[in-house]
Amino acid sequence: MATDPRNLRPVEVVRLMNMTPLGEVLNDRQLYRHRQRAGYRIGRDRTIDLYRYVGWLYAQRHGDLRLTGASDYDALREQSRSRNVTLSLSGRDIAPLPDVADPERRSAALASFKVFCETYFAAAFTLAWSPDHLKAMAKIERAVLEGELFAHAMPRGSGKTTLACVACIWAALTGERRFVCLIAASADRAKALLSTIKTFLEVNELLAQDFPEAIYPVHKLGRIVNRQAGQLFEGQPTRIEWSVDRIVLPTIPGSAAGGAVISTSGMKGSDIRGQHHVLADGAIIRPDLTVIDDPQTTESARSRSQCHEREAIVAGDILGMAGPGKKIAGIMCCTVIRPDDMADRILNRERHPEWYGERTKLIYKFPTNEELWAKYAEIRRDSLRNGGDGRTATEFYRQNQVAMDEGAEIAWPERYNDAELSAVQHAMNLRLERGDVAFFSEYQNEPLPEITLLDDELTADEIAAKINRLPRCVVPLGANHVTAFIDIQGAALYYVVAAWSDAFDGYVLDYGTYPDQKCEYFTLRDVRLRLLDVAPGTGLEAAIYDGLDGLTKDLLGRQWRREDGAALRIEKCLIDANWGTSTDLAYTFCSRSPHAAILAPSHGRYIGASSRPMAEYDRRPGE
Repeated sequence: MATDPRNLRPVEVVRLMNMTPLGEVLNDRQLYRHRQRAGYRIGRDRTIDLYRYVGWLYAQRHGDLRLTGASDYDALREQSRSRNVTLSLSGRDIAPLPDVADPERRSAALASFKVFCETYFAAAFTLAWSPDHLKAMAKIERAVLEGELFAHAMPRGSGKTTLACVACIWAALTGERRFVCLIAASADRAKALLSTIKTFLEVNELLAQDFPEAIYPVHKLGRIVNRQAGQLFEGQPTRIEWSVDRIVLPTIPGSAAGGAVISTSGMKGSDIRGQHHVLADGAIIRPDLTVIDDPQTTESARSRSQCHEREAIVAGDILGMAGPGKKIAGIMCCTVIRPDDMADRILNRERHPEWYGERTKLIYKFPTNEELWAKYAEIRRDSLRNGGDGRTATEFYRQNQVAMDEGAEIAWPERYNDAELSAVQHAMNLRLERGDVAFFSEYQNEPLPEITLLDDELTADEIAAKINRLPRCVVPLGANHVTAFIDIQGAALYYVVAAWSDAFDGYVLDYGTYPDQKCEYFTLRDVRLRLLDVAPGTGLEAAIYDGLDGLTKDLLGRQWRREDGAALRIEKCLIDANWGTSTDLAYTFCSRSPHAAILAPSHGRYIGASSRPMAEYDRRPGE
């Protein structure tokens, strides 16, 4: 009987399909799955229509909806999906770019930082430039183009922060710098500066007209950050980034600024180190320009340790961001708050010759007619005190302006308010309003010497003057008593041993930690050998107890030799009882120790201006 290809048993279909030179192309299990998926479209309950089966396989391979038996709804849904994908791609693709509005204007601005500021940021720089501004802009341009380091201290209100932000934009648009890192005293301040830069790029229409390859994709985001991941140009991702702490300009063919990065960091942020960015071609770039704006605070300027720390961050972390063998350009805008603070050191060419330091003032020479200015100050104070606005003082200045301006040399003649007649009057008003302390710091970059040292700040010379010059652990001749104190800090125990004369003159004999850290300088955060390392397998309180036992045996078991050879011993040793949430540990140790007669728990109490004096404390039994 002849085989009917439209009425074949499954086993016959498998034999027919596998009898070609290709060998086995179908098995029983595959055919079973196909029958389950195709159903009655390829045969009946027990037979298969070979023609319909081959047609179904073709449709599965090439996606013909009609042959697979898809419903009209499925076909419509597939068409809708395809149309939506096309619309989505066309909506995300920002091509084509607008033409450059004025190529000559653009070229002139790219060639000169001063022209760039005047052309595109006229709304930010409304007054004529001072000679100090022109000098600063020339140094900023050299730093960007030639990779130099430039630090400049300018009076408050001179626009140095705005200059720093615009310098970041200019450096990126010119393509001279591929990765700009903007650094401020704190991370929040740095993010605020980046927000200013983002606003400039979003709202500056003239900049957008002349730099469409960099600014047009920013405008197309419409301040919706989620669009950045899907933005395309001619089918390719622009790779634009627009976050609170980082900007990556769009990658557009032919754009010098494509992929340029502007990132932020605080002076003491851990993210200063290791910054990098991967470009569209796979190349890795690191910061090649750092713009540092006001790197110190009033508090840090008054702390020698913080000044040293920030100076070291600039020299090590910041200038090393470019990587091994790479040179980084740097621009620092700063204010000298006190002599020998971090800014004062960076500006010192003897101390930091790598930085080209420039220090400017609001007024270089004060008026010589002090008598008239004293009378002006009195008239102005009286006017303000009686509810006036100082107009009487301004009128006095108007009548005597020539004599009162005599000898004055002002830095920025255009800087004065509407209610004032000249920059000299403005400067003198600031001095009267702020006082000499703030004026000479904020506006002259020459803080007054009398405020440089706080009453409670020790100098190295003052500390050296107190050294008794005796070897360690030797008791001075006039001392008759030896005491010790142990401070519990969890990770380690800190101790000090002191000798005392009958007149209560004190001498430090020895100090250190338990366990011994084997180094001269460290902080509690840097402790490497901890109490738990000395007593492994115990809890923290047990480790502290063992540490107190070992340390007291060492200190209280020693003889402390005096200069004349007499042997003294520690008569009283106090142990900090304020550590942790419970005081039981110190009390328990002091009562159970073999040296219980010498040991005593100790509590520190803060006594401020509004606190009750210690002499008025009520003494309770046992205290």
